[in-house]
Amino acid sequence: MRQETIDRAIYDKYISRTLEPRPRRIGIEIEMPVVDLAKAPVEESVVFAMAEAFREHFGFEPVSIDANGQPNSMADPVTGDDLSFDCSYSNLELSMGKGSDLFVLKKRFEEYYRFINRFFAEYGYTLTGMGINPHFNINRNQPVPNERYRMLYHYLHSYKSHTEADMIFHDRPDFGTFTSASQVQIDVSHDELIDVINVFGLLEPYKSLLFANSYLPEFPDLLCSRNMLWERSMQGYNPHNVGMFEYKLRDTDDLLSYIKTQSIYCTMRDGKYIDFTPIPVIEFFDRESVTGEYFDGNEYKKVTFSPVLEDLEYLRTFKFEDLTFRGTIEFRSSCCQPIKDSMTVAAFHIGLLENVPALKELLENDDVIYGRGYSPSELQRAFSMRVLPVFADKEKLSAQLTRIVRLAEEGLVKRGKGEEELIRSLYDRAARLTNPAREMVEGIESGASLEDFILRYAQI
Repeated sequence: MRQETIDRAIYDKYISRTLEPRPRRIGIEIEMPVVDLAKAPVEESVVFAMAEAFREHFGFEPVSIDANGQPNSMADPVTGDDLSFDCSYSNLELSMGKGSDLFVLKKRFEEYYRFINRFFAEYGYTLTGMGINPHFNINRNQPVPNERYRMLYHYLHSYKSHTEADMIFHDRPDFGTFTSASQVQIDVSHDELIDVINVFGLLEPYKSLLFANSYLPEFPDLLCSRNMLWERSMQGYNPHNVGMFEYKLRDTDDLLSYIKTQSIYCTMRDGKYIDFTPIPVIEFFDRESVTGEYFDGNEYKKVTFSPVLEDLEYLRTFKFEDLTFRGTIEFRSSCCQPIKDSMTVAAFHIGLLENVPALKELLENDDVIYGRGYSPSELQRAFSMRVLPVFADKEKLSAQLTRIVRLAEEGLVKRGKGEEELIRSLYDRAARLTNPAREMVEGIESGASLEDFILRYAQI
């Protein structure tokens, strides 16, 4: 396939949308664990009954149906709000249709959340605000039985056959069924695109300190295990598909060149997902054929196919700052937060987006964590740990975090909607160098129970 054709297709998919004039809109996706407080596996029948009651009450319409006829995604035809299940039926996601006012989105989110938890309470269930389902080793952790999640589950479990990979895989390929994120998509313009990716990349170590909420006892040194679980899985087979950009992008040509180094690992033919060993885009379209596996309804079978340009649709990456086909940047690295702070991640990002020049100046001149021989990625991993790096001066770290939160507040004030109140809790986190995961771990060590935190983080 001609290189010019591929370059044009990538440009049209990712860059061209940022040239369109449009208001700054926000899309929020909050994934939350479903928990049986009796410490039993979540029963899908209870979840299905809740989803049906929710659909009837709010007038949502089915968007996606699983192989058993159960809606696993439903949406409001007016607002675009969506209730879905991410990877498993014990991980519920509320996605808010694009809006411009966080309080409007917050009001709808909380209305949905209260309805769901009132229903669940009758069965001793609850949603809670944690980045790891606290019953990850109790639940069955099976994928939603549809084409996409069945393929993803199969693909992630293929890691044992990839001894050629230059990485050490972890042994939890089912992680997608029990990890929960708080993600935000925000419209960006072409003029600010590269600055946003570069500057927010530098911000990632500080975000780890503020938002870590995915403690997994199997990895006790980590307060934020979600990102590690992605990076050391088949999703990270090609490191350019996950994590951070390892160098400063100069322009959109640099970004396009980077995208061509990212790998495609799945596509569809005749309504069936095919997964295969990841192949960088620049190589994929030069191949005459690719061999993968698909599920025929009973078992997985080998299949060989020829790449076509439309396969670019299935380039799915999980960068911390990901440019999407919608012309948005999706910020992916933050864990689900305690429900009372459900809008904190979105407010923090939208506030800083209104203040990018000041944030850029602060981080490019940062000597609190930078200038010590570590890359941004290495620092992000270091500040995801429970024990801070030996070079970290706690007083300076706290002061710098406070400056960053203040810049976010200033940006929110510029918006004139009063949204700055949504990040007040971050000042306390910055002052005490704490986050929800640290609060939980230290609380349990001081005598509280895991159940105490399940209920605490479930409160609005």
